[in-house]
Amino acid sequence: MSNLINRIRSIDAFRAVTMFLMIFVNDLDGVPNTPEWLKHAGVNADALGLADTIFPAFLFIVGLSIPYAFAKRLHNQEAHVPYRIITRSLALVFIGFFHANSETYNESATILPKPVWDSLATFSFFFIFLDYSKNTSALRRYIFQGFGVALLIAMCVIYRSTDPAHPWLHLTWWGILGLIGWAYLVCGLIYYYSNGILWIQAAAWLFFMFFNIDFHFGMLDFLSGIQKYMWIAGNGAMQAFTMAGVFVSVLYMRLNKNNEIKMLWAAMILMAIILFNLGFIVRYFSGGISKARDTPSWVLICTGISLVVYAFFIFIVDVKHKYHWFKVIEPAGTSTFTCYLLPYLFYPLYQMTDLGYPQYLDQGTGGLIRCLIFSFVIVWLTGLLQKINVRLKI
Repeated sequence: MSNLINRIRSIDAFRAVTMFLMIFVNDLDGVPNTPEWLKHAGVNADALGLADTIFPAFLFIVGLSIPYAFAKRLHNQEAHVPYRIITRSLALVFIGFFHANSETYNESATILPKPVWDSLATFSFFFIFLDYSKNTSALRRYIFQGFGVALLIAMCVIYRSTDPAHPWLHLTWWGILGLIGWAYLVCGLIYYYSNGILWIQAAAWLFFMFFNIDFHFGMLDFLSGIQKYMWIAGNGAMQAFTMAGVFVSVLYMRLNKNNEIKMLWAAMILMAIILFNLGFIVRYFSGGISKARDTPSWVLICTGISLVVYAFFIFIVDVKHKYHWFKVIEPAGTSTFTCYLLPYLFYPLYQMTDLGYPQYLDQGTGGLIRCLIFSFVIVWLTGLLQKINVRLKI
């Protein structure tokens, strides 16, 4: 297990940097006079910004983690892995559903302002999904989780939507966490029930990539009526990213076991080159490069980017043992769920104060500096909470 734990370090470092950048680009969104290449490209644009590569990288990392996490559970002789896959996935889908509904919250038709509703809903998630220590009594845990459930039910009762056709909680889209949950469910079950056989992971990856391509070529239009309710949760893009990560981890495990790790570099670079070429070829036939529309070019090119970046992390962390370079943002890689939810507490509280940033920090270079500082503060708070055993777990 020592090699397994060491190998996870490269994934932790990759996850920490990705989570840090996710906070940064989310905070940067809407800040005027800042470089457009850092932000999401427009809905109808044929372009790729830094922000457009972050979510694909995160899904890729979810896939990278699956074989190692399952190996650890099986090593500990845990027999309920499928149950854990399903419950973790549904928890992510559940939270994503609320985040998506928050976007259509009708403040004028309810008794609570939107920032108050958002913060109370997020607090309920903290109480429900807190990683309670083994020393916490069952009664105390049930009280805290029961309070979280009661608070969330209250938020459901008072919720009203701005959509006249759906005045209450309803499916608009799955939300970021929901998309991660669906991808984890499908790919986790594929990996588990295939016993991690390499060619099956490759076949599943290819299936989801071609599903996405077929969708954008109109070959799956007959599914349009049920698409957003399907088990595949859309057009295969999210599962394609995740299965790519699963495949790379299984390949890494096999080559490392056979002392052929040098072949991994060649394989990852070759796959990235192929994906880049395919991405730019289909760009002209399937809607360009667009995260907003999950186009095949975006899927192929971003997967190639993730392969190259992870190859870098393997070299720096696993080969050169420079994990300490990433210590300053380590909590973002080890308490990622907590780190992701903390801004959902900060932004509502900030909106309730009616305070504003100084003009210099609200645009341009000052805005960039502010967003970087904000990202470091969120990661630092995550680490502080982790030290006092406040960490979310699903």
